[in-house]
Amino acid sequence: MSFVTALIAPQAPPPAPPKPFTAARFFGNVFLGVWLALSVGIFMMIVDGWDPAKFTKYGPSYLSGLGVTLTLVALSIVLGGLISLPLAFARMSKNPVLSWIAYAYVYFFRGTPLLMQLFLVYYGLGSFSAELKELDLWWFFRDAWNCALLTFTLNTAAYQAEILRGAIESVPRGQHEGAAALGLPKKVAFFKIILPQALIVALRPYGNEIILMIKGSAIVAIVTVFDLMGETRRAFSRTFDYQTYLWAALLYLVIVELLRNLWNWLENRLTRHLKR
Repeated sequence: MSFVTALIAPQAPPPAPPKPFTAARFFGNVFLGVWLALSVGIFMMIVDGWDPAKFTKYGPSYLSGLGVTLTLVALSIVLGGLISLPLAFARMSKNPVLSWIAYAYVYFFRGTPLLMQLFLVYYGLGSFSAELKELDLWWFFRDAWNCALLTFTLNTAAYQAEILRGAIESVPRGQHEGAAALGLPKKVAFFKIILPQALIVALRPYGNEIILMIKGSAIVAIVTVFDLMGETRRAFSRTFDYQTYLWAALLYLVIVELLRNLWNWLENRLTRHLKR
């Protein structure tokens, strides 16, 4: 005796119930329309006011300022990274004196504005010019670029130390125990096993820190460093054209977007063994 099973043919899903046109949807559509109208208006205004002569005249200055910005950020990130390693060890130290000093350092530089720190170095230490001359250090602190580099290095070192400390402490304890079971010295185990895993964990926060430093570097224009923002201010003071700031905004946006995509590629490349 055979049984024939009749299968129901695939059916289309039922239509979604119509959404009621509420007051929230009405004002949302109005708000979106206003934003679209403003965006189109701003775009048309920029196109109508575009002056190729100004762009040709000040373009090289923008590129020069961009080079200053990238150099300043790159050096501060590298130098801050060198300082952050012993600082992170001090934060994790069982010695209360070292731990407290490192904590105070990190607390100050993460808890106060970067602009205030720059003013303390540039204007604050500048008031001790006589003492600095006696110590043969005035040649360094009289230059605004050096003061900016020192400030950025000290600031990012505090952030990088906390990133590194958190990443090291996130490595499972089993990794330490496995290295000890293999008879590896603690120094070898740290640099060959613990630190590489910690750096993978810290990769994304490091990228965020670099992006924040690039955007925060614009404040050095206040202390007469002609970085990208400094050149923008100089161009605006001579033209009074708001588009000079628009060019700078676009350059910052391009740099951040390139760095973001580079960091995504790097993260995917280094963590490909963790994906299933």
